[in-house]
Amino acid sequence: MTLLTTRVAPEWVDYNGHMNDAEYARVFSLTVDTLMERIGLDAEGRERQAYTLFTLETHLCYRREAHQGQALEVEVLLLDRDAKRLHLFFTMSDAAGETLATSEQMLMGIDTASHRPAPFPAEVAAAIATLPQAEAGAWPAAAGRRIGIPR
Repeated sequence: MTLLTTRVAPEWVDYNGHMNDAEYARVFSLTVDTLMERIGLDAEGRERQAYTLFTLETHLCYRREAHQGQALEVEVLLLDRDAKRLHLFFTMSDAAGETLATSEQMLMGIDTASHRPAPFPAEVAAAIATLPQAEAGAWPAAAGRRIGIPR
């Protein structure tokens, strides 16, 4: 499911002539904002339900350079979930469908009144259930990786 389409803004390009590493993170963050809107946690939904999502962990992998003006598309895949957490995998691609970067993220549902983790409100949980979900044992190759120098 495509959540975000955008283009590499001139101010995102660094001294190497391609999109700066921090800007990849920005695009994935904007994608989480779009995801929140899709599951009923836009500004009005967050206010009405006194509920939001916090990012607990992110693992970003850079695959290819993105250049000024280049079209970007970000898709989401739900890897796992429980009553208050989402384990998601985002893929950023170019117009030709080549993967530019991936971002694996763990998000936590938060009750904004108590500032504590809380189960998803029913309508949010129902919307989450409509997200594309990875089948058991069929995660993307880059999901679940740990960082380290192979020996």
